[in-house]
Amino acid sequence: MSRGTTWRNGRTRCRLTRTRTPAPGSLDLGELPCTDVALVRWLTEMGMGVDVHGRDYTTAARRAVSDALRHSSLGFFDAAGKSHHDMHVEAIVAVADPVAIDREAVAADIPYGTVTVTPVAGGLDVPAATGDGAIVIANAAIIVSFDDR
Repeated sequence: MSRGTTWRNGRTRCRLTRTRTPAPGSLDLGELPCTDVALVRWLTEMGMGVDVHGRDYTTAARRAVSDALRHSSLGFFDAAGKSHHDMHVEAIVAVADPVAIDREAVAADIPYGTVTVTPVAGGLDVPAATGDGAIVIANAAIIVSFDDR
C-alpha cells in the first residue's frame, strides 16, 4: 500500500500535498486538492503503544493503533445508512523514526474499510539503563471518514 496511488476499491485516491515544510514533531497533513472523494470525518480516536525490548517501531505502532481501536465502538451505521465497508480509515502514527514503520503490517491490524497508514515524526525513545537499547513509545490517531456523496 503506498500513499497517493489508489484506494482498495479501485477509486482514484487524492494525493497528499504539503504547502510548507512542517516543524519537527508537528502534524501537518497538508491539503487534499481533489474532488474525486468528498470525505467527511465522523470519528477521531487516539491510542498509545510501547515496545519495551527490541526498539521495534512497528510493534509500538501496531500497539498504538490497537489501543485506539479498542476505545471505539461504532453503532451509527444503520442510522447513517453506511456500512463498515464504506469507512475510510487513516491511522496517523508518530514515532521517533517514522521510516522504520512497516505500514502494511500496521494496516493489517485495521479490520474494516479503506486503510491508509501515515507515519510521522513524534513519539518517544526512552534510553535503556544499560546498553544501546530503548523503550519505544508510539502515539496513534485513527480518523474514520465516509464519502459524503
